[in-house]
Amino acid sequence: MKKLIAFLALALAPLLPAQKFEGLAPTPPMGWNSWNTFQGKISETLIKEMADALVSSGMQAAGYRYLVVDDGWEAPERDSQGNLVPDPARFPSGMKALGDYLHSRGFQFGIHNCAGTKTCAGLPGGRGHEFQDARSYASWGVDFLKYDWCNHGTANSQETYNTMRDAIRAAGRPIVFSLCEWGDTKPWTWAKDTGHLWRTTGDIMDCYDCQGAYSLGWKFILESQAGLEQYAGPDHWNDPDMLEVGNPGLTLAESRAHFTLWSLLAAPLMAGNDARKMSEDTRQILTNRDVIAIDQDPLGKQGYRFMKHPGKQIWVKELAHGEWAVCFFNDGDAPVQLRIDWANLTFLKGTYRIRDIWQKKDLGSTTAGFQAPVAPHDVVLVRLSPAS
Repeated sequence: MKKLIAFLALALAPLLPAQKFEGLAPTPPMGWNSWNTFQGKISETLIKEMADALVSSGMQAAGYRYLVVDDGWEAPERDSQGNLVPDPARFPSGMKALGDYLHSRGFQFGIHNCAGTKTCAGLPGGRGHEFQDARSYASWGVDFLKYDWCNHGTANSQETYNTMRDAIRAAGRPIVFSLCEWGDTKPWTWAKDTGHLWRTTGDIMDCYDCQGAYSLGWKFILESQAGLEQYAGPDHWNDPDMLEVGNPGLTLAESRAHFTLWSLLAAPLMAGNDARKMSEDTRQILTNRDVIAIDQDPLGKQGYRFMKHPGKQIWVKELAHGEWAVCFFNDGDAPVQLRIDWANLTFLKGTYRIRDIWQKKDLGSTTAGFQAPVAPHDVVLVRLSPAS
């Protein structure tokens, strides 16, 4: 019977609507992912502890609702019927039980696999098993699928990801589909009808401006986002990768700037720290609702870089109700003193009230000039509201 069902799914796939489930990501998804801190060293105990920490820390209440189990959850081989199975030692209760636990705690359940024959950790990938795997994910209650791009051989990325999209649709459970093909084939130009978000770069690492063989510090990733704003919007988001906020390679200023700029980019905010052990400073950054509100603004526009000079960048994001978020970013290694004439920000029309988001202070209006010190690798973030 299972073989008959699989055959029918494949036979009927071309007749199914060639579209993703719409309306699942009207604003960028927020949540937590296991990879940045734990990589493959994960277990159901760890995931449950992390869910509990996200609740007790206030992160869940601040909007972090997807808890994503990244690479490393699978057994080394599929079962005798070709189904994915979890590692029996680390996930002995199974993935449905884990999903049930997360749902009982008010979370959405996310999981990882790969568009290639093997995942990046060398575990069974999804190639050739898309419809079978989508039925498994649906039966486990999965709400979010991160689909990686390791071991893909000569596969065409658009065709490959469209196959998984169609498999999710055929399985019948609405699942947010996250394409993780590292920006290799410019998914922002073709993936709007395929997934709800797509990676635009290689992996992030917890540093400001370092580069590894396959990973980048967040400053390098930020640089590559300029010009991509035209491709993002409700239900189709550019993804500059997960957050490294609070991880040991970043200073407090760098974590604050990283979180700020990802929010200006309307990026998915997927935390990647150990929420059980985070400092109060880290918690205050990740749960700053005024910054999160900029990321989650219902207008759904990605911010863009308005100006770049040595040591100074200005990033802006248009918000609903005629408001703007403006970020002054010191990308250099020495302190700078901002001196802003608002008339030079030509996107502004009229007079605005100024609210410093991180300092939680009202700063008058744009009828007067603006000055502020900015520490190295840090930001000043203001929200501008029409005065009338």
